[in-house]
Amino acid sequence: MLSYFNSWVGSLWDVSRFKAHVTTGDRLYAGTDSTVYLQLVDKTGAQSEASCLDKIFVNDHERGETHSYGINAKGLQTPNELDHIIVWRHSSITGDDRWFLDRIEIEDRTQKHRYIFPVQRWIEVERRYYLYEFDAFLPQDDRQPDNRRLELDRKRELYKYKETIERGPRQIQELPDDEKFSERYMLDFLKLKGKLIARQYHLKFTTEEWASLDDVKNIYHPDSTLHRPECTEYWTEDWWFGLQRVQGVNSVLISLCNEIPAKLALEVDKVEPFLEGYTLNDALQNKKLFIVDLVLLNRAPCRGEMPVMIAPIGLFYLNKKDELMPIAIQLFQEPSPTNPVYYPSDSRLTWIMAKMFFNMGDAQQHQSCTHLGLTHLLMETMCVAAHRHLSPSHPIFRLLAPHYLYLLAINSRGLEKLISPGGWVDSGMIVGRAGMFKLISRGFRRWRLDVHGDVEKELESRGVLDPKVLPYYPYRDDAVPLFKIIKNYVRKVVMHYYNTPEKLEEDYEVQGWVKEMATSQMEGGLGIGGIPEKLENIDQLVQICTAVVAACSMGHAGANFQQYDAYGFVPNYPGILMKLPPQEKREMTEKDLLEFLPNKSTTLDIMVITKLLSMKGTKSLGDFEVQYIYDPSVVHIAEEFRLELKKLSHEIKLRNKTRKFKYEWFDPDIVPNSISI
Repeated sequence: MLSYFNSWVGSLWDVSRFKAHVTTGDRLYAGTDSTVYLQLVDKTGAQSEASCLDKIFVNDHERGETHSYGINAKGLQTPNELDHIIVWRHSSITGDDRWFLDRIEIEDRTQKHRYIFPVQRWIEVERRYYLYEFDAFLPQDDRQPDNRRLELDRKRELYKYKETIERGPRQIQELPDDEKFSERYMLDFLKLKGKLIARQYHLKFTTEEWASLDDVKNIYHPDSTLHRPECTEYWTEDWWFGLQRVQGVNSVLISLCNEIPAKLALEVDKVEPFLEGYTLNDALQNKKLFIVDLVLLNRAPCRGEMPVMIAPIGLFYLNKKDELMPIAIQLFQEPSPTNPVYYPSDSRLTWIMAKMFFNMGDAQQHQSCTHLGLTHLLMETMCVAAHRHLSPSHPIFRLLAPHYLYLLAINSRGLEKLISPGGWVDSGMIVGRAGMFKLISRGFRRWRLDVHGDVEKELESRGVLDPKVLPYYPYRDDAVPLFKIIKNYVRKVVMHYYNTPEKLEEDYEVQGWVKEMATSQMEGGLGIGGIPEKLENIDQLVQICTAVVAACSMGHAGANFQQYDAYGFVPNYPGILMKLPPQEKREMTEKDLLEFLPNKSTTLDIMVITKLLSMKGTKSLGDFEVQYIYDPSVVHIAEEFRLELKKLSHEIKLRNKTRKFKYEWFDPDIVPNSISI
């Protein structure tokens, strides 16, 4: 007690030069009542006396709060610069053993300088922490290597994998407290959910069962909770069906058609009337034909109401107005007399039925792969690997951390609430939980980071990177410049820390991270395609980090935030239809179409869930919720990043003024930092 009093008195009187500003993190149970001490160490190695960071009659070190303290500088070689600080704490009389320290800033009022020591760790009792300015070091440069290795060993115990999906991306075994939602975030989420459910019950008891397609349109309420999507006016039009391929919720499938696949039983005389004077061969030669082949769905499990999963093929023609127009739809992969090809010349409602079933298939691939599997779950795998191999002090961890915010929390909640047996996927998607997991596994095994993780290479692989080939493609036109900005930002940060090839070679943490991701699952790794087992050059690291930042921000934004616009009117983009299409082509009636649609209860569930999922969670890209980067050079790089994003946002807003329908999902003002919904 006497030493505590002397330390406190010393701090009280010797405050002429240094002042410590101590910030406790904004996390559950982050605060502490224990006694905290701080020492300063200068460039000569001289240490100050220990200062007690406590104020009498003040409940300091509480969650999210910053408190300031005069520091006893006795023992330092004035006016030498600080080299590092040492922090530790004793156990408190209340017995609490947790304190999440966000950062300590040491203000040198003599030298007019402020040293920033990011911590962003739980501070254990009776352990001394040696903290260095900006706390961003490659492992070979860390002066406390043993502490760093010990910390990573403990994180590997906390961040363990489990296999939810056979041969698919791995998940976190148990959600750590650090990864849970903040109270404010959960409150906002639950308030919206409550409003939507209340509106759902109101609509359920104030509307009739479907008697016509107009009844389906009349289920909406004029307020903003469950409004009528714009697609209700256009969903039967062929130009709208084509538009969904280039600026819809799943705009990553349309490919240039260089030859008609043998499995598509096309009748030439049925399509040539829609080719504006071209023969079929001429249309192919002039790059006028495009295709979406949903082969991934072939023979996938599905719900009992539909014993066989459809796996459609759609052929599209680029007309003189640069519109993609559907000219043929086959609903299953194998040609047969019971698998007719549908054409625009078929009766109107029969053709509409074929488009409904095509979009139902597209919806299964969208939700299973484009959305859940290849953003949420794939990024979870890479996030857990980063925690297991990269110290919180690692510059690459600090680069990626803002884009992992709430990712593990939303995935844990989604798997528990939406994808559990009997959950929303089992009721609102024809593929069901088992089929979704199968599709995720298939999609994961064919995904390659060096192709699908790079927007330009992925577009090139489908033959649609060149605007001369496909002039109107808002997904591409907005995604490519945004991806380039992200890649430029990542490259600058990476080059700042790896200014020689040897630094990458010697970085055993980042090499271990990459090796675990690249190693096959059979050999105990994660089996992510397109990642080298050893990084040979900086470009490879830039490629991996860019793919992560892009997937967590723009990739998820493009797949997620217009879900209600697409799914909110079920006939437009059905997650589920209730029976198989007929095995022979026949003229459909409106009654036939209504029999395919899910009942009102399922329709309302789909509306509520997709509206909830369309909610934006975190702040806009570049406006980071938590600051991980403090090195002034890298802070400047981040500021340049934000300026480039602001410029692109302005350009996209101008483009949207001339588009018939806005495409806002890659506007940096709309794109969030992370996958948090």
